[in-house]
Amino acid sequence: MAKVELKKPIVEEISQNIADAESVVLVNYSGLTVAQDTQLRKELREAGIIYKVYKNTMMNFAFQGTPCEAMCKDLDGTNALAISKTDATAPARIIAKFAKTAPKLELVAGVVEGGYYDQNGIKALAEVPSREELLGKLLRSIQSPIANFARVISQIAEAKEA
Repeated sequence: MAKVELKKPIVEEISQNIADAESVVLVNYSGLTVAQDTQLRKELREAGIIYKVYKNTMMNFAFQGTPCEAMCKDLDGTNALAISKTDATAPARIIAKFAKTAPKLELVAGVVEGGYYDQNGIKALAEVPSREELLGKLLRSIQSPIANFARVISQIAEAKEA
């Protein structure tokens, strides 16, 4: 069997994973210990994120003709892909949080909802709260004026009774 035939399934796997992904984040994992890598994989798996190490040449072939093509220039060194089908900011957020305990881990670049982000952009994106956190903040901001209004009405009623 030719080498090309052996590599084709890997390129197809990458292509399928990135095809309908909300976000694809390229990570340099060089210098991580096995324990740190295992912990990172566990956290990403629990969040429903696909995290795999592929050869740069395989990723390069798979990225051709997709929005991820812009990341081809970042394929240098020991890289892995973190792919989320549902949450656009989750891979960047989880990896950036984990990088605080493992400084050797670094975000390289990413494609989120079709847009390319370089290292600075993907780090900024990692600071965006999750959808649930944002919805919670919105709900609190909606409830706040209602609660304040109820408190004022209650105080007025108490003042008239006295």
